[in-house]
Amino acid sequence: MAIFATGKFQSMSKIIKWLLAVVILLVILYLINPTLWGLLGADQEEKAVAQSTTFRAKIPVSAVIIRPKKIDNKISVTGSVAANEEVELHTEVSGIVKRIHFKEGSKVRRGDLLISLDDSELSAQLEKLRYTQKLYSDSEYRQRQLLEREAISQEEYEQALTELNTVASDIKVVQSQYNKTKIRAPFNGVIGLRSVSEGAYLTPSDPIAFIYNINPAKIDFSIPEKYSQKVQVGDEIRFITDALSDHRIGRIYAVEPQVDSETRTLRMRATSDNGDGSLLPGQFARVELIFNTLEGALMVPTEAVVPELGGHKVYLSRNGLVQPLPVEVGIRTESEVEVVQGLQATDTVITSGILQIRPGSLVELTIVN
Repeated sequence: MAIFATGKFQSMSKIIKWLLAVVILLVILYLINPTLWGLLGADQEEKAVAQSTTFRAKIPVSAVIIRPKKIDNKISVTGSVAANEEVELHTEVSGIVKRIHFKEGSKVRRGDLLISLDDSELSAQLEKLRYTQKLYSDSEYRQRQLLEREAISQEEYEQALTELNTVASDIKVVQSQYNKTKIRAPFNGVIGLRSVSEGAYLTPSDPIAFIYNINPAKIDFSIPEKYSQKVQVGDEIRFITDALSDHRIGRIYAVEPQVDSETRTLRMRATSDNGDGSLLPGQFARVELIFNTLEGALMVPTEAVVPELGGHKVYLSRNGLVQPLPVEVGIRTESEVEVVQGLQATDTVITSGILQIRPGSLVELTIVN
């Protein structure tokens, strides 16, 4: 047992001596060339950084390069086309439709005869009254001659004069009723489809047809109340309908003096030339009001602007790395937002992958227009 313990102790002593020799050798090497350790450490660090960079995946994103451009500060609303004048024709007196003088869809001028009702009874009354008027007129003339010769009293003459004036008034009444059997166009325009036929009994409640004056055309629309101080009579509008291939120009001529309490909008009306008849009452219109034009505006896509507490921010790509940037926004269009503070021209703004990127992320850019 003693011999075995002595052998084991001698083996451990050899290991310790060997380790001490290695340590002494390393110390001698460091004393000879101390920079060797720094180079080895730097090399390992560079390898670690290189490996870290190699294994960081680049996130594919889309981006736009900001360019100053001209932009209209405007709002877009919906409206409708209305006729300059529009009337549903009715008769004032009842009667049989004797004749229809117009063709559906045709142009008419103010005063043109459209409908004639049966006027035979009124014509007879007028004829009778005119004969009576002639009789009373002759009687008044004779009585006046006698009064000048003092052959009759003033009272007798005034009675004859009253009879003449009374029959003249009766003629006016019947003539007015007779005129109402002739339905005429109230203004220049186009007459629509008729709802009566010859021989029908027409009453004041029965519609005859619509008549429209469509040149110029009116454009009715409403704007949010917050823009009420920016719009006034005389301002220009642009609008388009589904039947038009290009925008038309109109001009505001009337503004409702109060805001609708239910919709909180302000109603207004514009007119536009319609010489070609392409604008028809009832058409749907998309209306644009341009408040002013901005030169050199910096616009970014709406999806690139991230709202945050107290403001907004965008993400830039600089040297392949993501950098957040606080911005102040201005006007908005259908697809873009104006940045009034924070951005510079030629900045590269990231527009996609917003949820995946973080400050300092590596990105692979696809520039879009």
